[in-house]
Amino acid sequence: MEKTIFYIFAAILIFAAIRVITARNPVHCALYLVLAFFTSAAIWLFLEAEFLAIVLVLVYVGAVMVLFLFVIMMLDINLVPLREGFTKYLPVGVLVAFLIVFQIAAVVGTRHFGLDAMPSPPRHGPGYSNTEELGGVLYTVYVYPFEIAAVILLVAIVAAIALTMRRRHDSKSQRPSEQVAVRREDRVRIVKMPAEKKR
Repeated sequence: MEKTIFYIFAAILIFAAIRVITARNPVHCALYLVLAFFTSAAIWLFLEAEFLAIVLVLVYVGAVMVLFLFVIMMLDINLVPLREGFTKYLPVGVLVAFLIVFQIAAVVGTRHFGLDAMPSPPRHGPGYSNTEELGGVLYTVYVYPFEIAAVILLVAIVAAIALTMRRRHDSKSQRPSEQVAVRREDRVRIVKMPAEKKR
């Protein structure tokens, strides 16, 4: 029964992953990615990784993908220019896809990932905490890769802020500090004029 449920979720995950890159509507692509995240979380539950499954649902589905959906719907992307020149790059795309599938088939096989090479993980008792195990491995064995990844993300955040806040000469920008400091005398001039007589 467990294998049957696993294969069902695996089939749904593969279908959703394929639809992410084949669907023409960006909103549909984001929704299929949400489905892929949900099925991945379900598969992680089979591996007794409840913490990772919950984090995947809460962080990616609940925050990141909702943000992606808002951005996609607010941008109102014009799909006509994106579809132009599709057949021009089709042979290169097919070649790259074939190479990727060949590499995946060479790595993911029964020789490396079968039940003989990688048996099912043992069942743990009720006192087992995968959060504690994950923290112990992350901050002992993989502490340097973890810190390097954190530094890379910090550099990416700083670079994104620097690129966003830079001044461009070809676009108009507002300066709130100057707008707040404006006085009435700088913008409005009261002129007294004699009243005109009606003819």
